[in-house]
Amino acid sequence: MTTTYLHDKFISIILKCQQLSKPISILIALSGGKDSLCLIKLVEDFNNLYNYFHKIEYIYIDHQWRNDSRKHIKHLLNYTNTTSNNTYVYQIHMIHMSESTIRRIRYQIIIQHAIKNKTQIIFTGHNETDQLETFLLNLVRGTGLEGLSSLPLIRQIKHYIQIIRPLIKMNTGDILWFCHKFNLPLWSDKTNFYYSNCRNRIRYELLPYLKAYFCPKTEYNIINFLNLSSIENEYIKQNAIKLYITSRHSYYIAINYKFIKDQHLALKRRTLYLFFYYNFNKYLNNNISNQLLEYMYIKHQRKARIIWEQLRITIYKNWIYVQ
Repeated sequence: MTTTYLHDKFISIILKCQQLSKPISILIALSGGKDSLCLIKLVEDFNNLYNYFHKIEYIYIDHQWRNDSRKHIKHLLNYTNTTSNNTYVYQIHMIHMSESTIRRIRYQIIIQHAIKNKTQIIFTGHNETDQLETFLLNLVRGTGLEGLSSLPLIRQIKHYIQIIRPLIKMNTGDILWFCHKFNLPLWSDKTNFYYSNCRNRIRYELLPYLKAYFCPKTEYNIINFLNLSSIENEYIKQNAIKLYITSRHSYYIAINYKFIKDQHLALKRRTLYLFFYYNFNKYLNNNISNQLLEYMYIKHQRKARIIWEQLRITIYKNWIYVQ
């Protein structure tokens, strides 16, 4: 078997994931592009060498946005059938939805499939260039530190399921070289060149412009920034979790803010976000967050209520609770 520096990088990334203990079953989420083909090749070569995964499955979600989607599925299946592993195809029939909605539905389908089949690990084909594009998209949309590091190497989904992105340290140019070297059957997707798609405009217009007119090392500098941000974000996240566990009520949906009011503003805000996301699956906006923080410092406080997205939030006697 011919090996490359991408094989070595892939092996290094997998072995760094210390949570991976044999036997492991993995589900590989495919998009059908060069990243997917590269990931299939790397996984199959790795497993032939180390016999690390006792079960490998592939999953593809067809959005039905393109009129050649059936041909694309057939093309992808022709390649995955060269392996001895099963491939599952799901179709989304409601095609008139936003890209963010489709992405959320796609993840739900993949995770539910993993739960049903008792799969421990989900692999996705996100690469370093995807990380750059996601950063720029989230930045212009007004994200915080958590959103800037939204494509980590490992993310815990359920108590026994993890999403791992083994290509996240590999850029698009290296992946394309890899596919050509091994003559992988690339499918030309014309939607990748539609400039109505924000991600395509970042890829083909914004990033080249920044490199040409501001800094040739733009991509390297952004990745370095994201790596540093990820470390700092993880530190804040872990401390916010500890603070949330300390301040939450044992029985009711409530937190005692006397435990958090004297903490750093970053921890206070993150603890409030965690409270609402964990209990209601809602992202707390800045306006409500600022109101809650202001109420913490009002002396001789009267009972106050805030109505937000059908939630009745009450602040009284050191407690924030929701009815």
